[in-house]
Amino acid sequence: MKEIKQQGTFSQPFSRRDFLSTTLKAGAAFTTGLFPKLRAGAADGYNVLFISVDDLRPLLGCYGYPEMHTPNIDKIAQRGTLFNRAYCQYPVCNPSRASMLTGLRPDTTEVFSNVTEFRRNLPNVVTLPQHFKAYSYHTQSVGKIAHNLIMQDDTYSWSVPSWTNPDTLNPPFVPVWQAYDVEDDELRDGQTANRAVEVLEEIQNTQFFLAVGFSKPHLPLYAPKKYYELYEDADFSLPTSVNLPNGVPNVVKQRYSDLGEISKFQDVPDEGNLSDVRTLELIRAYAASTSYMDAQVGRVLNRLDALGLVDNTVIIFAGDHGFHLGEHGRWGKNTLFEVSVRCPLIVSIPGQTYQGVKTDALAELVDIYPTLCDACQLPIPLQLEGLSLLPVIEHPTRSWKTAAFSQIARNNGNSMRTARYRYTEWGNNRYFVRELYDYHVDPDETVNIAYLPENRELVAQLSEQLRAGWRAALPDTSEKPPAPPTLPWDINEDGIVDIEDLVLISNSFGAAAPDNPKVDVNKDGRVDIIDLLVVAAHFGETPSAALSKSESLLPKHVDRITAWLTEAYRADDGSDVFRDGIANLEALARRITPEKTALLPNYPNPFNPETWIPYDLVEDAHVRIHIYNAKGQSIQQLSLGFQAAGTYRTQQHAAYWDGCNSAGEPVASGVYFYTLLAGKAKLTRQMVILK
Repeated sequence: MKEIKQQGTFSQPFSRRDFLSTTLKAGAAFTTGLFPKLRAGAADGYNVLFISVDDLRPLLGCYGYPEMHTPNIDKIAQRGTLFNRAYCQYPVCNPSRASMLTGLRPDTTEVFSNVTEFRRNLPNVVTLPQHFKAYSYHTQSVGKIAHNLIMQDDTYSWSVPSWTNPDTLNPPFVPVWQAYDVEDDELRDGQTANRAVEVLEEIQNTQFFLAVGFSKPHLPLYAPKKYYELYEDADFSLPTSVNLPNGVPNVVKQRYSDLGEISKFQDVPDEGNLSDVRTLELIRAYAASTSYMDAQVGRVLNRLDALGLVDNTVIIFAGDHGFHLGEHGRWGKNTLFEVSVRCPLIVSIPGQTYQGVKTDALAELVDIYPTLCDACQLPIPLQLEGLSLLPVIEHPTRSWKTAAFSQIARNNGNSMRTARYRYTEWGNNRYFVRELYDYHVDPDETVNIAYLPENRELVAQLSEQLRAGWRAALPDTSEKPPAPPTLPWDINEDGIVDIEDLVLISNSFGAAAPDNPKVDVNKDGRVDIIDLLVVAAHFGETPSAALSKSESLLPKHVDRITAWLTEAYRADDGSDVFRDGIANLEALARRITPEKTALLPNYPNPFNPETWIPYDLVEDAHVRIHIYNAKGQSIQQLSLGFQAAGTYRTQQHAAYWDGCNSAGEPVASGVYFYTLLAGKAKLTRQMVILK
């Protein structure tokens, strides 16, 4: 990372605790006329690619959901910093985006709905792109960046008119989800990606701030059919609770009495919980829409890479808020529960020391503005109400904010997330009710513990902290983070639990006196698959509990991981060690992109009556396996649908054949052949049935 230094626009250094009281409403804000026309960082200054996504919760592979097909967003995380606890300031589109663009909180912007334009209240506010424009950046937006069409084309912010393709669907007359047999470009986000790629071609030789906004997975959940084929309903779990928490105040029950946003659609009832089948169907549709959006992100990233711009571009990826998928009986946002206000946030800065890192440091979307200024060595305007995240990116284990703040105007709801708790107050000083959830013991918010007598002192402390507000939660950035200890499962003590630690244990299987005593992780006197699974369960961790890292895996590792999984399945006793370790190994296997498409030997072989057919895909493709006898007569065809690039070698992911023909009749003993058809690949192997 380049050395970070402030340019001399202000007479004194920016202090994180010395924020000036905003005077924007009086027209005393910074304007572009007050800024000198400087080239930030001159010829070697960073570009900015700001990717914003509508209604996206952190249901992504890089956030610990291996069932999700999001390889392109995952790649941003692999070369950047993933903020595991990032929160919006208002869980509705327009207020959240206004906060991101202005670097100000909703109480300052007074944007509390989707109809308010922030310049009505703050006519002189300097937006994030406007600030970059003042420093000679070419600023341009493609897709949905601001919510309101007037603010989307804010002439102060952008060097050229914005490009957008608004969605004209009318919810009362359309279903909530639809799998279309169309190409990506025929839907909105595909068109956005097309235009973003064109813009990159046009501006590649200028210093730019390019904002690209994707709409999916915003309702309705429409995507090309091939992305639905990536998933089955069985890939997902039902919400832990479809009911509001026990002990929740009446004002909360009244506020969240309906299903939420999906009740607007033609095929969804106005009230009552959805069936389990319908719930899983909609979660699958949300996942498919997310994968469709991820593919469009990939197109933009690929063009950035092809133009040689990746090494000189700061990439920031953010959702504007979270989204309920049936939790507490809700579908949508606009609540102060965790799934509504928590959102994905990933920052990638060229040359950053720690890449592929996850941090639990509390972050807020209002921090995006100062972070991008800091990363690009632009002055940070003093009126901003966020905090640059660069100190966390540079030192991921350092202590940080003590709380993140979100709010809803209706019923005056104010909520605060600390490392352990969410504390919310509804009402005013004369009458208000409370919610408190302890995520250490109740991560799904099933019980409101604010009114338990034993929590009286804790509630008083959290109430005082909430009312003290965001300024009181700021960290002391001068504090140097302590050196972390060594983890017991970091076998080679290189600071990260990774594939090399697993290899060291595997190489010592059965050794009576191993060279490195740490390979006997459970200290039972022998080195076996259990030791490996214990380490696999901690894969990616570093010495700080708040930090983990996603290591790049190589195709050469897939054979070893497959062998470990085979042994683990055979020894599995159902314990947590096996469950967690196997889950991580399976996730690792799916993350490896193979060197070529391959068809592997079926197992068992000979078999009776069933078998599994493993294969590798070097690129996304529709996959079919054709089975026929020695005379060339067709026996069975397995249609596996659209599959993402990766390895499909384990029993859970390989193709399954029950040994029956297309009429459902068991086939006789003998020699058979199977052909993999995937894209342009056509590969054939032999199998044997022995009865």
